[in-house]
Amino acid sequence: MTSSRYRWLVVAVFFVFMLLHQSDRLLIGPLTTPIMEEFGITRTQMGAVTTGALLIAAIMFPLWGYLYDRYARAKLLALASFLWGATTWLNAVVRVYPAFLVTRAATGIDDSSYPGLYSLISDYFGPKMRGKIYGLLQLTQPLGYLIGTILALALGGAIGWRNVFFLTGALGLVVAVAIFFSVREPQRGKSEPELENLDRIGIYRFDWKIALQLVRKRSLWPLFVQGFVGVFPWQVITFWFFNYLQTERGYSDDAVFATMVPAVLVLAAGYFVGGWLGDVLFKRTPRGRLIVCTVGVLTGAVLLYLTLNVPAGNQGLFLVMLVLTALFIPFASPNVVATIYDITLPEVRSTVMAMESFLESIGAALAPLMAGAIADQSTLGNAILLICTSAWLIGTVFLVIATYLIPRDIAVLRRQLRERADMEQRMAIG
Repeated sequence: MTSSRYRWLVVAVFFVFMLLHQSDRLLIGPLTTPIMEEFGITRTQMGAVTTGALLIAAIMFPLWGYLYDRYARAKLLALASFLWGATTWLNAVVRVYPAFLVTRAATGIDDSSYPGLYSLISDYFGPKMRGKIYGLLQLTQPLGYLIGTILALALGGAIGWRNVFFLTGALGLVVAVAIFFSVREPQRGKSEPELENLDRIGIYRFDWKIALQLVRKRSLWPLFVQGFVGVFPWQVITFWFFNYLQTERGYSDDAVFATMVPAVLVLAAGYFVGGWLGDVLFKRTPRGRLIVCTVGVLTGAVLLYLTLNVPAGNQGLFLVMLVLTALFIPFASPNVVATIYDITLPEVRSTVMAMESFLESIGAALAPLMAGAIADQSTLGNAILLICTSAWLIGTVFLVIATYLIPRDIAVLRRQLRERADMEQRMAIG
């Protein structure tokens, strides 16, 4: 198998991993209503369930990031998949709400595993292709939500939510075996233009000196702030939107399905379209990826405001507006990941992505609980609208700042890699 073909096999394996993992992780949204009914809990208590998992994920991000930059990422990703299966099974076993809260929090351990996956992929694909590849992999979040919705509607009532969790947990164990035996560890930095044609390159591992120098990258800080506020909408939508359609817009299960399927499919396409557009503009200007981010976030905020103000009885117009919104709101995600790797050295990429994801998780952890509390005092629609539009407008401001600063940091990385390539060539000759 050629190297080119093999790297697409790696993408396929990770696509399956992320798709099934996201299905399991987001399944709790469509199953919120029967879980609340069984345990007899409020929306605030149900929001605390997801908040707990997100807090554990946030705590684990720095550890996962360090381990990925220090040791073999492929084997650690196999371990993460095993933990996904095991903790999901535990969550299905418990019978009282406090134990359910604790075991659901434990599922957050593997939720922080993606920085190593993105870092590994960056060593198979160069900068000019990464936006598309990350967009392709991030299709798994909305498609996973769709699969979770289908599982909830098709199997939840027939076999119960616990057995659905047993099923998705078993898939995690199967995927762990597939990753362990099929994914090889690439050389760090091998796909960078300055290093890809060298016969050999050094072995680069996590270095505290290099990690501490990250504070000098000015464009990272507005990206981190944008990441913190930018996940509020995602968590609120994925966790509460199913319940919102049922309880406040009066949708039947069939109507929910008919509404969510086209919206989620367009949302999935938005990841790839956003990543592709980012790659196209990046070839023209170093600010290209972040321009796409800014346009997507601002447009999504305006469209969501208009969508949630459509009268409840007008399901057709609501669907059209929801689909339009879904196209734009994922534009930022693949481009932010690619941008972070455009300005960081290969041996600290997992760590930097873990830092970004840590801050995102803190924001995400607050979102479901905050939305549940606002909904208990007002309406769920108001909670979704207030949190989403506010977060996206704030995020737009920081994306503009990052867009202004990014060219300098990209130039610094390219210079560092050229210096590294020159050193490798001198060592090969000498």
